[in-house]
Amino acid sequence: MRRFIAAAATALVAAALAVGAAVGIVALLDATPEQPNTPLISYETASAGS
Repeated sequence: MRRFIAAAATALVAAALAVGAAVGIVALLDATPEQPNTPLISYETASAGS
């Protein structure tokens, strides 16, 4: 009986760690990096009058 309780507790702790790691990874992937909103390439537009 004691082995069963130890195995169940180990499984519960492992499942909790797996869920915590998954939530942490999702939170990291959802984080938006700080970057400037400037385009790398800009094209000059011709004026409508020419």
